[in-house]
Amino acid sequence: MAKNLHTHCSFCGRAREEVKMLISGIDADICDQCIQNAGEIIEQEFEFEKAHQHAQPTSTPGMAQLELKTPVEIKKFLDQYVIGQEDAKKILSVAVYNHYKRVTQKIQNDDIEIEKSNIIMIGETGTGKTLLAKSIAKMLNVPFAIVDATVFTEAGYVGEDIESMLSRLLQNCNYDVPSAERGIVYIDEIDKIARKNDNPSITRDVSGEGVQQGLLKMLEGTEALVPPQGGRKHPEQKMVKIRTQNILFICGGAFDGIDRIIARRVNTNAIGFNVNKTEQEEQKKNLLQFVNPQDLKSFGLIPELLGRLPVVTHLDPLDKGTLRSILTEPKNSLIKQYTRLFEMEGVKLAIEPEALDFITDKALEFKLGARGLRSICESILTEAMFEIPGTNKKKFTVTLDYAKQQFNISKLGSMKVA
Repeated sequence: MAKNLHTHCSFCGRAREEVKMLISGIDADICDQCIQNAGEIIEQEFEFEKAHQHAQPTSTPGMAQLELKTPVEIKKFLDQYVIGQEDAKKILSVAVYNHYKRVTQKIQNDDIEIEKSNIIMIGETGTGKTLLAKSIAKMLNVPFAIVDATVFTEAGYVGEDIESMLSRLLQNCNYDVPSAERGIVYIDEIDKIARKNDNPSITRDVSGEGVQQGLLKMLEGTEALVPPQGGRKHPEQKMVKIRTQNILFICGGAFDGIDRIIARRVNTNAIGFNVNKTEQEEQKKNLLQFVNPQDLKSFGLIPELLGRLPVVTHLDPLDKGTLRSILTEPKNSLIKQYTRLFEMEGVKLAIEPEALDFITDKALEFKLGARGLRSICESILTEAMFEIPGTNKKKFTVTLDYAKQQFNISKLGSMKVA
């Protein structure tokens, strides 16, 4: 028959010898690879159609699945993972609780609409901003996405569009649009999009002020057209419409140098007979506790953006006691992680208290916050983790002398602290 004379795929043109299987039809043939590609296209099309059908602003059964936790319960959960930062945890707990109430509220006839209160967190590197966001994500029954502000650029320039943060929210809830519309987005490194200076320039600030301008409607509430698979928009791409007025935005950043702006405002160098010098020195150690929107404006955030981030909170710098607790107390503490790693080799890890104090002192010296603890632990335990696997050793103890010896021969030990 004529159909047996076909020796090429009618879709891709591959010869019979180049493919595993060539299926013949009446007037055409198709190879196994084209069948697989066609199946993937159909599956993506069905996913898009399902998401598009759910894009209408109607209540869904998923709304009833929210577990309304009280602020006290939320804070207790955060206490398991984050040491200290009481003020930040309380403010976050209240914000998340109110977010739950907003998305589950019944429509009243008194025309009172509860507006959301987006949050901005300011804290030094390693104090727990991202950890707070990740811990909330573990607890919540709402979609949660963590995005990095440094990748965003103004529309039309190389980089990611602002709407891509909603693409990640969509992906995290399996393209369920109503669920995404009541989710939470954590925008990290928000300080990196600060306006560079107040002087007009012939070049556009496409990754700074341009991004801030683009975020305004997103934070306040708008209908955004989002590419389901992420990436940049193009005219022929199908879009999903997402309303953002019920999405809670939490922003975080280190804002390196904002302490100098705060110091000029609060005048920590006051003189006189009634000045409490001890209190003054304590204030200088944690100037972030006095941060207000005016300081953020001086740093480079535009007033319109600050107006859409009404809740401003700070994270305290980590002292020696807090760092020591971070090492051992949280549910996912570093020492518990390393203990589990050694257990997987059949080895019991023991670290003497003096060695833990040494690790804490060095982390405080390097001023890297909680992240510095991991670097120091790695430098001390790397040799043991290299030698022990494959041996019959059942117990390994880290003494103060061993910790000092391993740290001093590591690259960290040869570094000079500024």
